[in-house]
Amino acid sequence: MDTLLSVLELKKTYEVKKSIFSSKKDIIRAVDSISLELQRGSTLGIVGESGSGKSTLARCILFLERPDGGKVFFENKDLMTLKKNEMRTLRKDMQIIFQDPYSSLNPRKRVLETIGEPLLFHGYSKKDDLISKVKDILKDIGLNEDFLNKYPHEMSGGQRQRVAIGRAIATNPKLIVADEPVSSLDVSIQAQIVNLFLDIKEKRKISIIFVSHDLNIVRFISDEIIVIYKGKVVESGKTEEVFYNPLHPYTKMLIESVKADFIKKEPILNDNQHEGCAYYPRCNIKREICKKGSPSLTGDKIHKVACFVFNQPF
Repeated sequence: MDTLLSVLELKKTYEVKKSIFSSKKDIIRAVDSISLELQRGSTLGIVGESGSGKSTLARCILFLERPDGGKVFFENKDLMTLKKNEMRTLRKDMQIIFQDPYSSLNPRKRVLETIGEPLLFHGYSKKDDLISKVKDILKDIGLNEDFLNKYPHEMSGGQRQRVAIGRAIATNPKLIVADEPVSSLDVSIQAQIVNLFLDIKEKRKISIIFVSHDLNIVRFISDEIIVIYKGKVVESGKTEEVFYNPLHPYTKMLIESVKADFIKKEPILNDNQHEGCAYYPRCNIKREICKKGSPSLTGDKIHKVACFVFNQPF
């Protein structure tokens, strides 16, 4: 398959004050040397708890936040070297859908304006045929033309997210990054939105990066999965392989959490607190070697894991 997106050793760090009374700062490695590839027409799931760095990774890939290091290649273009006007032109091919559709939609704009704005800005439509084109997009996202003149507050959460998806697909992008797009919705609505993503992928041949803390949803929509913990990829591979044969204890915990309908919450901590594996404090299979260094991601194209227990002989 043709590679659409290639990410090499991407890094993003933040400085955080230890307290309001202290001048000392902690360094948070939100994205710590992450590499990935996305094939044209496929879906990559990015999974992790809150604070794992998955949303920061998504924003850095689209340069909504500028990475501190590494490379991002989109259709062989190095995004780190593009000028502002070149990046602005490329935006029509790279769109994002946010978690909360209410805050991501302008409350003063009707659906016609929300979906029509990118069409006009990027030259995909003129004012005299705008309504017709927006109606076609509404059909694709499962809404009728009665929604043309509605404002965000007049719609349900699921309907607002459909409008957000409509805005994202208006320019027929090659890549959509969906950052927790169903986490704020009811379970019954989540399934409808996931099915909408599948329909759009099939009809428009769009590549998708789907970010979520819910491995079960990601499993349903993705061709491949990467699991992130404290800014590092701890496991990656084909979806069914990772879900049915998890190797890393963190991945196993996420799967067990899905089955129990419960997930542990952990804030981002200073990952300079120890030199070993970042998961060491929570791991139930840790060994002495795990305190001495950070394991590398090893394996084959089907399945990789960053864990000394699986990658070192004992």
